[in-house]
Amino acid sequence: MFPTRLKETANLIETHLHSVMAPLGDLPVIDAMRYAASGGKRLRAFLVLESARLHGVSQDYAIWPAGAIEMIHAYSLVHDDLPCMDDDDLRRGLPTVHVKWDETTAVLAGDALQTLGFESVSRPECHPDPLVRADLTATLASAAGAQGMVLGQALDIAAESAPLPLTLDEITHLQAGKTGALIAWSATAGAIMAHADTTPLLRYATDLGLAFQIADDILDVEGDAATVGKAVGKDADAGKATFVSLLGLDGAKARARDLVADACDALSPYGDDADTLREAARFVISRDS
Repeated sequence: MFPTRLKETANLIETHLHSVMAPLGDLPVIDAMRYAASGGKRLRAFLVLESARLHGVSQDYAIWPAGAIEMIHAYSLVHDDLPCMDDDDLRRGLPTVHVKWDETTAVLAGDALQTLGFESVSRPECHPDPLVRADLTATLASAAGAQGMVLGQALDIAAESAPLPLTLDEITHLQAGKTGALIAWSATAGAIMAHADTTPLLRYATDLGLAFQIADDILDVEGDAATVGKAVGKDADAGKATFVSLLGLDGAKARARDLVADACDALSPYGDDADTLREAARFVISRDS
């Protein structure tokens, strides 16, 4: 069921993003935006749509925050790939934006995707209640900014020049921002739209986000670039502390499995209706890209 739902989500998001960006024209920066926002697993959008479904929120509304989180995620990848950050040439098996165009276009495309994401959750089409739209916008800003993803990225960069490798607690805190914050927002967006309690989904997403990052660290060791769609082995080459370097490969895999079990347990208030979200959690640590 989950693979089908994920594929359906990918198709919905591609169509939605095309319609949102169609009026923007065909300047190089707009083409770069479309390029950057295409493809990917669309896991974050899936979490938005599924959490909305759990709370009886119309897909016509939920598609807007689902599209927004994919644009915010795409912007973060474009900037993360820049020479001043991770300096990556490959993303999703294709040249990164600054390689295909140039650094200036990549910066501007990322900026424009970010602002278009915030515009999407503030539009009347997203929800009839302006207070809900304001809540979505404010919480997304917190998740994406200096309390969330940007904080995590800043800590990651700082760690590269730190005299000592990060501890397990420090890496967990770093990744809770860099990877986990947007995943947490995605999973709770539906509850926000329904004026419902976000606690169960926040617990689920916190464990899911950490498991996702551990799986990424494992792929950096075990994966190959052709399948993963980006360079692998960079963390080890740079001497960076990761969940694998601190826990060992088997220990990291065991920790990821435990986190997935905890994530699934957090969904107990929803009963069998949350089984697709449970499948999503299991997918996160079994993926090969």
